Amino acid sequence: QVQLVESGGGLVQAGGSLRLSCAASGRTFSSYLMAWFRQAPGKEREFVAAITWVSGITSYAESVKGRFAISSDNAKNTVYLQMNSLKPEDTAVYYCGARLLSKGEYDYWGQGTQVTVSA
Repeated sequence: QVQLVESGGGLVQAGGSLRLSCAASGRTFSSYLMAWFRQAPGKEREFVAAITWVSGITSYAESVKGRFAISSDNAKNTVYLQMNSLKPEDTAVYYCGARLLSKGEYDYWGQGTQVTVSA
């Protein structure tokens, strides 16, 4: 059974930092792209950042470039999202997702972790 389990969310003041973790289990993810999405109240889920598991190629939404960094620890089957210089508009539920590199749709999702940034 494939599981993606996020952790590390919380309440932080504007300008602060948080590191989210996504622990993946249940299959081999070497052919997968791992991504972080977020969903704020009343808004659609939006892409934040992604990384290919084997080659480590990364991509970011424009809104987080220079502030967020995605990384992976293959030995621990864990993907991280380091979030710095947080803004109130970063407040959202953050989700980890996984999809095959050859597909556009995401096959697996975590349950989400809440990030709240106070002004």
